[in-house]
Amino acid sequence: MKKILLGIAVFALVMMPAVALAQPNLGLNDFGSQTQLGTKSLTATIASIINVAMGLLGMVVVVLILAGGFLWMTAAGSEEKISKAKSLIFGGVIGLAIILSAYAVAQFVVTSLLNATA
Repeated sequence: MKKILLGIAVFALVMMPAVALAQPNLGLNDFGSQTQLGTKSLTATIASIINVAMGLLGMVVVVLILAGGFLWMTAAGSEEKISKAKSLIFGGVIGLAIILSAYAVAQFVVTSLLNATA
């Protein structure tokens, strides 16, 4: 039992310097201040997130409209495919109108918040 405790004590003493060297100063605080990350206000960050989301939704709507147009062009006179293509295009246009109005409302709210808190 004494040998085991002595072995653990010697192992701990030998490993102490390794633990002390396990956390060197790598200069990450300087790197963080140089990258300017996290310096924007919360409202500006939310505005950026909303802009990205609206951009992605706009791209989805454009893809829907293009898919509807492609389906219509390749329908070869099939009324079923043409009606499906028309519904895709109509849904895309309605979606685009909703996204544009949501973008306008979001921009108004974010601009008002930025002006009120600035």
